[in-house]
Amino acid sequence: MPKPMVVWDPAMLRYDLGGSHPFHPLRWELTWSLAAELGVLDGVSLYSPPPATDDELLTVHTPAYLAAVKASSQVPPPAHPRHGLGGSDNPVWPGMHDATALIAGGSIAAARAIAAGEVDRAVNIAGGLHHAMADDAAGFCIYNDAALAIRALLDSGVQRVAYVDIDVHHGDGVQAAFYHDPRVLTVSLHESPAALWPGTGWPAECGSGEATGTAVNVPVPPGTGDMPWLRAFQAVVPGLVSAFRPEVLVTQQGADSHAEDPLADLNLTVDGHLTAYRALRDLAERTTGGRWLALGGGGYALVRVVPRSWTHLLATVLDRDVDPHTVTPPGWRDQATAARPGVPLPETMSDGKPDGIEVPRWDGIGEMPVDRVIEEVRRRLFPMHGLDPWDPRD
Repeated sequence: MPKPMVVWDPAMLRYDLGGSHPFHPLRWELTWSLAAELGVLDGVSLYSPPPATDDELLTVHTPAYLAAVKASSQVPPPAHPRHGLGGSDNPVWPGMHDATALIAGGSIAAARAIAAGEVDRAVNIAGGLHHAMADDAAGFCIYNDAALAIRALLDSGVQRVAYVDIDVHHGDGVQAAFYHDPRVLTVSLHESPAALWPGTGWPAECGSGEATGTAVNVPVPPGTGDMPWLRAFQAVVPGLVSAFRPEVLVTQQGADSHAEDPLADLNLTVDGHLTAYRALRDLAERTTGGRWLALGGGGYALVRVVPRSWTHLLATVLDRDVDPHTVTPPGWRDQATAARPGVPLPETMSDGKPDGIEVPRWDGIGEMPVDRVIEEVRRRLFPMHGLDPWDPRD
């Protein structure tokens, strides 16, 4: 099997929204340093991609939006940017177009390499900018590299793509891009829209026309922790993805579902993230012959959480699994302390559940708040895919 493609160029660090903005490139710096010190990247050649071209960006975004991003990337930018640009969430900065086109180019190149059979797996932790819409920036995201990668797969001849998004926020931009396309299954597990931006992602949002049933939303209640979150994942995702029979699996691994994340209210741990990553790897092996593109996403606990979670993600893609008992290395700890003095550092690659998380299988009997969500999603979506909503084997 060809070695997985690992996408990275230090120039991606220029995707920097500035000041105290929560979307800070430090999380990428500390992830690469931690992965390197733990030997995850030994012998791995990092792929430096070309930036996405205008023609590639226009497969998802509108000409007016592309022009607005380019104009807002100049010095000085327009006094009143449009298309969602400007303001505290999506500030503009010099070189914005170049930085985000490079990240998008990485996801596009990885998708094409998978479609061409050059690699089976690829990972771009700088990717996963899933909120950007065709004509607007949103949620810290300028170009939607996840949607662009899926479009590249389809344009390369792939017939069916499954997208699974485990960011704490709804994968709204990707859902919108393919809401009418029956070739793409979008699955998003996120905190309830009643409690968290962007306020979308209800189970009733399930696709349109011939694509009805190909948008799947699993909105879990605030406070949901590892076990009930994984219970929802197991009760919904494998069955629907398997029934859809995708040729490629694309996943978004935002780490902002963690209990320490400052922008949301779920209670997952790094151990829960690791369990989900390994479940997605297994899902790709079972459903797509291992063809898997993994992307980053949100995550705003920059020092304590994201570097460990995404080091586990890189290791999972590379089949170099890191034992959660592993101690965080001194060199990385020194770098993290220098970057954020006063932040207490995690001692190991675990949050206290290094030996795994026991997840009772959903059996059709509601026992906890998340079960009501599971029941609604299965009742709405499973029959559309020929599955029995009340059979826990499906």
